[in-house]
Amino acid sequence: MMKVPFYDAKPYDRPFFGRQGVSGNIDYQFHEFRLSAETAASATECEAVCAFVNDSLDRACLARLAEEGVRLVALRCAGFNQIDLKTASELGLRVVRVPSYSPHAVAEHTVALLLTLNRKIHRAYNRVREHNFSLNGLVGFDLHGRTAGLIGTGKIGKLTAQIFRGFGMEVLVHDPYPDLDWASAAGAIYTSLDELLMRSDVVSLHTPLTPETHYLINEQTLALMKGGAYLVNTSRGALIDTAALIEALKQRRLGGVALDVYEVEEGVFFEDLSHDVLQDDDLARLLSFSNVLVTSHQGFLTEEALSEIARVTTENLIRFGRGDELLPGTEVFAPGSP
Repeated sequence: MMKVPFYDAKPYDRPFFGRQGVSGNIDYQFHEFRLSAETAASATECEAVCAFVNDSLDRACLARLAEEGVRLVALRCAGFNQIDLKTASELGLRVVRVPSYSPHAVAEHTVALLLTLNRKIHRAYNRVREHNFSLNGLVGFDLHGRTAGLIGTGKIGKLTAQIFRGFGMEVLVHDPYPDLDWASAAGAIYTSLDELLMRSDVVSLHTPLTPETHYLINEQTLALMKGGAYLVNTSRGALIDTAALIEALKQRRLGGVALDVYEVEEGVFFEDLSHDVLQDDDLARLLSFSNVLVTSHQGFLTEEALSEIARVTTENLIRFGRGDELLPGTEVFAPGSP
């Protein structure tokens, strides 16, 4: 049986990965602590490790893993910006991820955030529990007839666009690699980023984090957005310059913001800090705005998505252990690698 350290484990991980591991002859060693240079020694005599979005797979960590005999890093997520791919390649470490688990899960969470923010459902819920049945301050607007702008038309972006179309919204989209056939069939319109920002009542982010998209939403792009527009991000936190976003909120240029991701999630998201003082001043400031809604990176958290993440991750570990080809499209390479 192949022993695989499993880092940043949560209670909801164990049933899904436990079942897959038993059936696939994988012995997952569940650790609640994160993987870093300081904890990499826990992978001694292991050929593979399983990591998550907030594990710190920098050069020091990867070097220690290689010293311990690790040859595969299995990321149980789609994103891979947490790993130094260049160093991994130099050390002979292969990296796999789960490029697509349930795009429906994230698309539906995107719309849930927008509806909650727009109709002030979170505020109404808290009021009613205190027997306050006043409707003051809870006015939203019909999505029907409004314009949604989606940046990124991968699987999640496309599904989100289709849901918005179902509400009767005009849908503008922007992507450096447009799928014109899909847009024609779905009733979406490709346009420039500037026009999308200027015309949209709702701007939703669905693009990966790359050097080109880092701080895509910044002081300049926020200034282009329609006054009173909503901004939704269920993709990657660093797509948004948090300091610029806070300034735009202070100046009341935005109608509201809904975030399932944040620029610096490590040590905060996925943790219970209810008895601690929040040390991140920017996050604390965001949470102080009544028109800001934040969830803790839970867009993926459905039974279907967790099952698929466990299946793909375990299948790659099984194949690696047997010396077989890894699942197509799951291996990640450093830029410029063949």
